[in-house]
Amino acid sequence: MADGRAGIAPRGPLGVWNATRWSLKGLRDAFLTESSFRLEVYLFIVAAPLSFWLGENVFERVLLFGVLLPVLAMELINSGLECVIDKLIPEFHELAGRAKDMGSAAVFACMLNVLVVWTVLLWPHS
Repeated sequence: MADGRAGIAPRGPLGVWNATRWSLKGLRDAFLTESSFRLEVYLFIVAAPLSFWLGENVFERVLLFGVLLPVLAMELINSGLECVIDKLIPEFHELAGRAKDMGSAAVFACMLNVLVVWTVLLWPHS
């Protein structure tokens, strides 16, 4: 385990606090070093309130908001993958490039999901 604990015993309050700190550090590092993540955060800041304003009922609001979060999560995974690849394989390698492209494609798929859901829910129905 990343925190050095073995077994299935709960972490306790201190463990939860440390995990929260590490997660917030990861968010901060991503925001400071990854321009794509910053852009997606700015879009989230605009789209999140819009999701609650444009949704006609609770279900639509939750759906419009909920499809935004996986974009941020996938960008964090993609950025982490790119960091590991850059550390392990500093020179160009076809497989490293392919892995990075696939991570980027996963972010793109999440963005397409946002586009489809928002279009279907917000397009005027006849």
